[in-house]
Order: sequence, then structure tokens, then C-alpha cells
Amino acid sequence: MMFNQSRAWAAVLLAAVFVAGGAAGWGIAAWRDPRGHRGGPEAMVNYLDDHLRLSAAQKDSVRAVLARHRPEMEALWREVHPRFDSVRSAMSAEINAQLTPAQRPRYAELERRLERPPRFGGGPPWGGKPRPRP
Repeated sequence: MMFNQSRAWAAVLLAAVFVAGGAAGWGIAAWRDPRGHRGGPEAMVNYLDDHLRLSAAQKDSVRAVLARHRPEMEALWREVHPRFDSVRSAMSAEINAQLTPAQRPRYAELERRLERPPRFGGGPPWGGKPRPRP
């Protein structure tokens, strides 16, 4: 009985992680620029323009807002990133422990794809190199 319950919880956890990943992917897609840019202030301006049809003056104002708050956003990311990465690594290790040896390489590949998501500053703060591990 306990074995089946453990497997059920593992399946629920795995499903929850995939749903969370899908939600994160949706959020990341919002930062993508349909014109090919991957993040950054100009991509955000283009995203808003595509959905709101901004005037030239509004685009300039949005650029100014983004530029004014960029240092705060980057400072916040530097502060939160180590904790975020630590939790993400712990989750990854726990999920990996639930997988079969045959599934583990595929899971590692899925994780590699998520290592360089676009973000406000146009890329991860570790500059396109592999994500540092805590």
C-alpha cells in the first residue's frame, strides 16, 4: 500500500513540475519579441505594442520606465537568484531520484533547455554560460 502511495505522490509531483514549467514557459514567451528579439526592454516595448498598439510617444515613455527601473530589477535578481537556484537545484535532484536510469539523460536535456531563459535584461545574469550550481 505504501509503495503505491509513494508512486502516486511522485507522479503528482512530476505532473506539478511540468505544469509549473508550462506556466513559466508561457511567462517567458510573453517576454519574447515576435520580431526575433529574446527579451530585454525593446522586446517588452514590442510585445506591448503588438497587443496595445502604442503610439510613438507611449513607446518612448515605456522605454524610459523600463530604463529607470532596470537597475532595481537587476539588483533584485542578483539578491534572489542564489536562493532561487538553490531551490531549483534541490527540486531537480529530488525529481531525478524519482526517474529511471533511462529517463535521467532525457530529464538532464530538458533542464539544459531551461538554463538560458530570456529575461528582462536580455539573458541570464551569468552571461550565457551554463547556469552556475550552488
